[in-house]
This record gives sequence, structure tokens and C-alpha cells, in this order.
Amino acid sequence: MTRPRAWWRSPPLVLAAGYAAGGVPFSNVAARLTRGVDLRHVGTGTVSGTALYRVAGFPPLPAAGICDVAKGSVGPLLAGRHRPSLAAISGGLAVLGHDWSPFLRAAGGRGVSPAMGALLPYQPAGAAFLLAGLTLGRLAGESAVGVLVADLAMVPFLSRFGGRRGRLAGAAVVVPMLLKRLSGNARPVSPGAGVYLWRLLLDRDRLSRGTPR
Repeated sequence: MTRPRAWWRSPPLVLAAGYAAGGVPFSNVAARLTRGVDLRHVGTGTVSGTALYRVAGFPPLPAAGICDVAKGSVGPLLAGRHRPSLAAISGGLAVLGHDWSPFLRAAGGRGVSPAMGALLPYQPAGAAFLLAGLTLGRLAGESAVGVLVADLAMVPFLSRFGGRRGRLAGAAVVVPMLLKRLSGNARPVSPGAGVYLWRLLLDRDRLSRGTPR
């Protein structure tokens, strides 16, 4: 006899929990607590670990970074290994909530940390692959490019190592990350194909400087 699943693991609640957890802006909370600064009003306006480091230094960064990764795992862990579609979608919603946080009037980061967290429980190779792209990009002086390469290669990479489940999990986190790169933090002054190509490649506008997180 199959035991009934706990009510708090029902699909609607799993999806809502994934999105809500992803929307918690830990980097902005840390910046406010340590320096009284709202990251939306600093630099490019990206709410990220990089922005937190620039305004508050290293001390609050590890805790905020761990929380940003961990929140991506909430939905997939509630979904469980035996519901891969639900786990993948809830992980994607965590990235969506991080990128357009309901607690920051749709401001947010770039989704790298929660994406790693979303992949970590059941597709750890994908989390390691994304971390490698970020690390190699930073070592080369352009982390946005490293992340883009990892994003574009994620689905075929996880398809090879995780099959259908890997494809689902990879696509679910990559799509909102790519959309955030294209949308940026504000509408471009002069929209055009070149503007969006620049955003896709370097995750910023031509006069902006910053790295994703």
C-alpha cells in the first residue's frame, strides 16, 4: 500500500516554496544590515554577491552566498528525486524569483547561485559545470562570458550525464538566466539588436561594468 504524500509536498506548494525561497534577496539583506545600503541603488543595480562585496567587503559574503545557493535547493528537495519534472520546474522558479524578486519589485540578480543550488541535489554535475564556467570566466577577466558558455552547454552536458532528467533540470535553470541577461536591469535607451547581443555576451550595457552572480 502506497502511503499518501504529505500535504506540504503537493505540487502547488512545492512550486510556491521554490519561487518564494528564490525571491529572498539575501545579498540585499546583508548589505542593508551591514552598511545600510540598498544594492538596487548601487552601481548597475544588480542584487548580487559581487555588489555586496563592493559595498560591504568580504565578511558578509560567505553567509549570503551560501544562502543564495541553498535557496535554490528548496523546491527540488521538497519535490524529491522521483518527481523530476516538478523538481526541475521548482528549481527554475527559484532562479526566476531570484532574478525578478517579488520582494524587490522585480529587481534581482543573475541567478547563478540559485541555479547551482537547484542542480545540486539531483544533478550535481550541472552545479559543478556552472561553477567551473563562473570560475574560469573570472580568471580570464570576464565572468559573464564563462557563465554564458556554461549556460549554452548545460542542456547537452546534462543530457549526456543525466538523460531526460538532466535535460529538464538544465533547461529549467538556464532559460530564466538567459532571459535576465537580455532584459538587464532596465530598458535600454536605444533598443536594437546590437544592444541585446551585447547584453547576451557580456551581461551588461556598453557603459556598465559588472559581473553576474
